[in-house]
Amino acid sequence: MIETSAKLTSQDFMEKEEHFGAHNYHPLPVVLERGEGVFLWDVEGKRYYDFLSAYSAVNQGHCHPKILKAMLLQAQKLTLTSRAFFNNKLGVYEEYITKIFGYDKILPMNSGAEAVETALKLCRKWGYLKKGVKDGKGKIIVCSNNFHGRTITIISMSTDPDAYSNYGPYTPGFVVIPYNNIDAFAKEINQPNVIGFLVEPIQGEAGVMVPDDNYLKTAYELCKKNNVLFIADEVQTGLARTGKMLACDHIGIRPDMVILGKALSGGFYPVSAVLADNDIMLTIKPGEHGSTFGGNPLAACIAIASLEVIINEKLAENAEKMGKIFREGIGKIPTNMIETVRGKGLLNAIIIKPKNGKEAWDVCLAMKENGLIAKPTHQHIIRFAPPLVINEEQINEAVGIIKKSILSFK
Repeated sequence: MIETSAKLTSQDFMEKEEHFGAHNYHPLPVVLERGEGVFLWDVEGKRYYDFLSAYSAVNQGHCHPKILKAMLLQAQKLTLTSRAFFNNKLGVYEEYITKIFGYDKILPMNSGAEAVETALKLCRKWGYLKKGVKDGKGKIIVCSNNFHGRTITIISMSTDPDAYSNYGPYTPGFVVIPYNNIDAFAKEINQPNVIGFLVEPIQGEAGVMVPDDNYLKTAYELCKKNNVLFIADEVQTGLARTGKMLACDHIGIRPDMVILGKALSGGFYPVSAVLADNDIMLTIKPGEHGSTFGGNPLAACIAIASLEVIINEKLAENAEKMGKIFREGIGKIPTNMIETVRGKGLLNAIIIKPKNGKEAWDVCLAMKENGLIAKPTHQHIIRFAPPLVINEEQINEAVGIIKKSILSFK
């Protein structure tokens, strides 16, 4: 008989994961049981501000009632048909999301990594069928310190040894250049057989690296000039996180392909998508790509509700406003332990200067004790990404917790 949670402590649950689960994560030592809005509660009943939002999957806040209602209603009717048949929800969702973002078509998938893989396949197919590059010769430009997922193909373009070491042989066809270096990009895009440029508008996993204002716009213009597809990975930066519906909206560019995931379901269900126009999307024919769960009716209903929440509750506008308050508040903390605060909207990070042997992990442990949970993205960087429903009073209280935690290291 399975033990009930009432009989188990946080330590019990952590020991179970350690013993029975793979060791591919290093979680903060907190066992969460319940969530609502910007808050999470552990199994002992302690409340925390959530400043990670499941890596921006919970932009709409935990257990948003509108999304929950949509999920429960559809789950009682029909959850999965596969794409062997039509269903009465997918087309409605496809029309809704393509009109929001202004693209001809969507290819629905499940995880963010699946969506990235889908975009790569579309790019290659387009390159061979439309641009005329010889099959197998196409090159896709990517950036150093990128994070697009964990599949074999995606780690083949990674520059992080933790991501790629001992997983070869690697998928060829990727050219890695420095991020935020337009000269390196301009040099590479003129090379033969280049068909695409895959880029995060802001590199989240790398530590919320915000590029120069003209970087993406100039890269986009060079892509247009050289007939190269500009592919924006907006899995983390999209859906209002940075203060706009898409991070690319800040600079007024329309990518040839947009990759979405995470908050597309509000954290209820794996939902991802690739958006593109017909010239790209229709290069893939029936039977050439798919997913059993991609585009299922439950996912379609959840995604519509999730998008409606973002739009109707003006979460992009709130992220823009709250992000400024957050960065201003963090910047006023009287400490030399914070070297830099950077970000856009409610995707932010601080660079921690080690103090008396204490690093970013230690700061996160201190914040946890004080009622706020976040996670280092590197040894010296802490990413802060609360649900976008957070209000000014909550932002200021959270800044106070971070301040208290930082100043505890004397």
